[in-house]
Amino acid sequence: MSSSVLSPALALETRRNLLIGVALAFFGAIAFSAKAIFVKLAYRYGVDPETLIALRMVLALPFFLGAAVWVNRKSGSQAALQKGDWWRITLIGLSGYYLSSYIDFLGLQYVTASLERLILYLNPTMVLLASVWFFKRPVSGRQVLALIISYVGVMISLLYDFRLGGSNVLLGSALVFLSALTYTIYMLASGEIVKRIGSIRLTAYASMVACVACIVQFLVMRPMSALVLPVEVYWLSVMNALISTVLPIFMVMTAIARVGAPLTSQVGLVGPVSTMLLGAIFLGESIGLAQMAGTVLVLAGVYVVTRPGTRSGPDGK
Repeated sequence: MSSSVLSPALALETRRNLLIGVALAFFGAIAFSAKAIFVKLAYRYGVDPETLIALRMVLALPFFLGAAVWVNRKSGSQAALQKGDWWRITLIGLSGYYLSSYIDFLGLQYVTASLERLILYLNPTMVLLASVWFFKRPVSGRQVLALIISYVGVMISLLYDFRLGGSNVLLGSALVFLSALTYTIYMLASGEIVKRIGSIRLTAYASMVACVACIVQFLVMRPMSALVLPVEVYWLSVMNALISTVLPIFMVMTAIARVGAPLTSQVGLVGPVSTMLLGAIFLGESIGLAQMAGTVLVLAGVYVVTRPGTRSGPDGK
């Protein structure tokens, strides 16, 4: 009797969990993708990458600090860091958050927002390749085909952009690809520690390291007068920090907790599409048949690589 009464309630709660998780993953992916829009809009006011990324991180730092305090209070003494963890967290923050973000900002000076997002979405394929190379993971014929499809898609989009932007597009694409590669190294390096201290805590700590690195970089490379900028740059930096940095990180983490990483990754494929549309609306970037074809191919390849049951990481997730 009790089970027949509870089952509908449990089913309703499961559906509610699913809907909330999918919605968080959906809007989190769009928010992440909007970063390129904010950055390229800010570049129109003559701001340099070092100043722009410093502004983003200064504004995001209090939120990461608050997240670290909150998760420490919630976790209690059970989540105490082990000896050497701070060095690992520092290296992860410098490689996966600071260096990857900075190189991406450099690349965005030369490529369209949609091409940048497509290249970054190759990250799951890079994780797969790194897992095969370093961890000797087996790779199926289906996965090989998916890799080929993804990279052909990027090449098609790259050629489309090259027609519009010339040789600088190659430089920008190389920088964004390096950014994605750097983030792949972070993902592989963080596999062990994230299981022990938790994803929110690791993200908060590593992000704080990246924030400090970006601020120090600005102080070393730019004079304080570089902060004399149009008010529009500051508003764009606020939106970049809140909408495209802090908010999506926690939205995607909550989505993973509710519906799991595979489904979150699948829903996240809306990112490149949303970037293409946002780029057309706010940046005036054209959408050609070649660009759409390239996007479809990349998404198809990444979908196959990230679908449930695909072993694409060091821990098989």
